[in-house]
Amino acid sequence: MAVLVTGSAGFIGFHLAQALMARGQDVVGLDSLNSYYDPTLKAARLAQLEANSRYRHAKIDLADTEAVSKLFADVRPEGVVNLAAQAGVRYSLEQPHIYGQSNLVGFLNILEGCRATQPKHLVFASTSSVYGANTKLPFSVHDNADHQITLYAATKIANERMAHAYAHLFGIPSTGFRFFTVYGPWGRPDMALFKFTDAILADRPIDVYGQGQMQRDFTYVDDIVQGLVAGLDRPPAADETWDAANPDPATSGVAPWRILNLGNSQRVELMRYIQVLEEKLGKKAQLNLMPMQPGDVQRTEADVTQTRALLDYSPSTPVEVGVGAFVDWYRDYYKR
Repeated sequence: MAVLVTGSAGFIGFHLAQALMARGQDVVGLDSLNSYYDPTLKAARLAQLEANSRYRHAKIDLADTEAVSKLFADVRPEGVVNLAAQAGVRYSLEQPHIYGQSNLVGFLNILEGCRATQPKHLVFASTSSVYGANTKLPFSVHDNADHQITLYAATKIANERMAHAYAHLFGIPSTGFRFFTVYGPWGRPDMALFKFTDAILADRPIDVYGQGQMQRDFTYVDDIVQGLVAGLDRPPAADETWDAANPDPATSGVAPWRILNLGNSQRVELMRYIQVLEEKLGKKAQLNLMPMQPGDVQRTEADVTQTRALLDYSPSTPVEVGVGAFVDWYRDYYKR
């Protein structure tokens, strides 16, 4: 039986599909190959996946209810990992309706597919952005997260609540992972590391928001994939110790459902991140210091205590190694 990975031609989905196939699992990938960013990069990822006989691709829009329903009926997946979504905080200010279709309608289609076929486990991507206006660090899944400050984050917290409802009503074991600033080879062109690298090599200034004072929990893609694979193997059960009078936001007493952080569990100054990139490129950046943008937060840091305890999660890649791996891939892929 196969694992269904949505967003398989995307950055994280591509790496996850490779990891699953490397350990002998068949993967059915769903991806519409849309043009949010360079579709030739998505096509290049897909070409590598399709070179493996364990991979089968379905070019489907997640918001296409009929097509998604038919795919679930045909595949009847053993596990489902939903990584397909409209990503990006700033883009949600420009194109809000796309987020409604992809992240809300699309996720509802996934839940309905799981309701019909009853996979052993639904794993889905959430985001550190759901912590929103919270300033208590590190961000803990046990803390309240009710004050999102972007539509993107609001759609992802909605996914968490929708999954809980379906886990309760239909017994679908579900785990939501909140990702923290993922980077690495084959990364998205709309993310900072890619844009910075491209600009520095082209002698263009880089836009550095928050006057460079922001801190992020930069998490290497291999560490994210390690957590996803471990999580997929360990579906949750309802928590018998859960107290409805003092409810834990990360677990449930009425549903096989949980929320976990996937991060590197340390803050790195944005300027340090840029300094490492300069060292790996052997070239200085021209900095265009800018104010904070709407929807941005000053700091992020993941508390991964629960993830370590449940999944033996062990993020181990410092930015010096991760940024170097990205630069090596970028130079090879773009011949620059």
